[in-house]
Amino acid sequence: MEGALLGLFMVSACVFAALLEHPGSAAHAALPDAFVRRVLMGLAMGTTAVAIIYSPWGKRSGAHINPATTLTFLRLGRVEAADAAFYVVAQFAGALAGCLVAGVALAGPVRHPAVQFAVTEPGARGLATAFAAEAVIAFLLMSVVLTVSNDPRTNRFTGLAAGACVALFIAFEAPISGMSMNPARTFGSAAAAMRWEHLWIYFVAPPLGMLAAAEARLRFSGARFVLCAKLHHENDHRCIFRCGYHDGACEPVPAAAARGGA
Repeated sequence: MEGALLGLFMVSACVFAALLEHPGSAAHAALPDAFVRRVLMGLAMGTTAVAIIYSPWGKRSGAHINPATTLTFLRLGRVEAADAAFYVVAQFAGALAGCLVAGVALAGPVRHPAVQFAVTEPGARGLATAFAAEAVIAFLLMSVVLTVSNDPRTNRFTGLAAGACVALFIAFEAPISGMSMNPARTFGSAAAAMRWEHLWIYFVAPPLGMLAAAEARLRFSGARFVLCAKLHHENDHRCIFRCGYHDGACEPVPAAAARGGA
């Protein structure tokens, strides 16, 4: 499910990138302002993220669709190590599969130099700035997720909060780093487009940013305030994680166990 969900995310990214950035697209011709196109791309991908998180599969898998997210919840003691390993493998495979499917379905448009499978690349400000920007937006996203998802009063809004972050970051941050926050997402595009330059930025910065958010959460709130690895917990799907919610479907993890797992 994790692989398929990230694959669908990549198909959506490729479709909307081709629609908005291919020079032969009617939408591109009608929207000459790059910022307006980024706003629309942000809305499209933010909506895609929201749909994935609230989908039946997203409710079951937790809708991480990002190795950095999975590793963060591993650090927080809410995911078993073996589960995290399989999640990461599935996410990388799903991202690549989604790009390859888009390549078959869209052929020329998605391979055009202006689209290139929605590849993420550093902007004109340089590699160091792109690295820092990726770390910052990853920190912000995970901070929002941990704040919203671990409060029973607000958990059901996690998908909306995450989608809003994606939309805003694409609109305003994308010119700096390409706006990835996701090693698997960047790998899928890079492998399909055969563009391997600066891949290390997207493999290192997003996990660092999200793990920093986890450390901040542990320092200021403690492990007992990280309740679950699901982004959307208020649903009727079985929870497969080390869950701290008292919802009748999951047994709470003792604080000592959570600290040990962290």
